[in-house]
Parts: sequence; C-alpha cells; structure tokens
Amino acid sequence: MLKQSGASIKRPPVHRITLAQIAVLVVVCTVVAMFDVTAAYSAAIGGLIAVGPQAWFAARLFRKRGARSADAVARSGYAGEVGKFLLTAAGFAVVFSTVHPLNPMAVFVAFIAMLAMQITGSWLLLRRWSAN
Repeated sequence: MLKQSGASIKRPPVHRITLAQIAVLVVVCTVVAMFDVTAAYSAAIGGLIAVGPQAWFAARLFRKRGARSADAVARSGYAGEVGKFLLTAAGFAVVFSTVHPLNPMAVFVAFIAMLAMQITGSWLLLRRWSAN
C-alpha cells in the first residue's frame, strides 16, 4: 500500500449553503404566493439570480485542490468570479427584458437576502469546517 505524501485537505461542504438558500426561497415564495403571485415569482427569480451564479462559482473554485494546484485554483477563482458577475448581469438583463408583469422590489429584496444568506452561511460553515 502506497502512503500518500502531504496532508489532504477536504473540500468544504459549500453545497449545503446552496441547498439551504433554495429551501428558504421555496418556503418564503410559497408563503408570499398566498398573498401576491407576482411578488412570489419575482422573489423566486431574484433569489435564483443570486443562488445560481454563486453555486457555479463555488463548483468552479473547489474543483482542484492541493499545493501543486495553487495556480490552477487561483485561476479558477478569478474565472469563477468573472463568470459569476456575467451570469448575474445576464440574469437581470433577461428577467427585466422578458418577464412581465414583474415586481422589481421583490426581485431585488430576494437577491439581496440570498446574498446575505450566502455571506453568513459561508462564514459559519467555513468557521466550523476549519475547526475540525
């Protein structure tokens, strides 16, 4: 049996944040739909504009690992951030040009709420993950 040299760093379970965001988004949009269907699907769209590109970024960032892959990890991070920005901009452009009727306030509130959840969730998850 060959011994692996060096320490093996596990990937942080960032997919949990995406799953939590989707669960919260579904619950909130279901409740909002009881009062205003337009606001509900507008919020769902705004939330997905935040969650989708962030999930893509996380998947791209954590594809490679290890000291030998440090340059590739850095390149993946830069490319992922550019891709996340472009996907977000394209999402807003497509939504505001094609979806009618739309509640813009619900779109932006859900988008910002998902970003806040992403930041908070990442901080909590990585803090707990690094303690293990």
